[in-house]
Amino acid sequence: MFVELIATFVAGIAAAGLVMLVNRVLGGRLPRWFAPVAAGIAMILTTISNEYGWFSRTKEALPEGLVIALTVENKAFYRPWTYIQPFVERFVAVDMQTIRLHPERPDEKLGETYFFGRWAPVNKITFLADCAGHRRAALTDAISFEDDGAVTGADWIPVPADDPIVSTICGGK
Repeated sequence: MFVELIATFVAGIAAAGLVMLVNRVLGGRLPRWFAPVAAGIAMILTTISNEYGWFSRTKEALPEGLVIALTVENKAFYRPWTYIQPFVERFVAVDMQTIRLHPERPDEKLGETYFFGRWAPVNKITFLADCAGHRRAALTDAISFEDDGAVTGADWIPVPADDPIVSTICGGK
C-alpha cells in the first residue's frame, strides 16, 4: 500500500515536471493550470492502473497448487470507470495440494482455502466439503473426527450444487 502511494505521488510529480519542461521549451505558452491538472490526471491514472493490476500481479505470485475458486468484482459510484470494467477486489484460492479425504468417506474432503483482499491480510480457513451433499463446514475446534472418518460437531452450511469453493475442493474445477 505504501509503495503504491509513493508511486502515485511520483507519477504526479513526473507529469507536472514534464509539463513544466514542455512549457519552458515552448517559451511559456501553456497555461499555468496545466501542470497541476496533468499531475492530478497522472495520479488518478496510476491509482486506476494499480487497482486493475492488483489481481493479475497477485495471481501470478501464487504458489503452485493454489487454484482460484472465486473472484469478487467491485463497482462503485465514486469510481465511475468501474461501471465500464469492474475490477477484482477479492478472491478465494484453494490449495489443491492440501486436499485430504478418508478412505471410508470419499465424498467428504478437507481443503485449505485462502481469502485474498485488495487492502486486507490473507486469511486461511480449512473447509470440510461434502461433495455429494452439497454442503461445507469451516474446520473449528468443535469438530472432531471419528476413526471411520465420521465428523461430529460440524456446522454444515448447505450450498448450491455449483458452489465454487466446494466444486474446487471436490475437483470440479
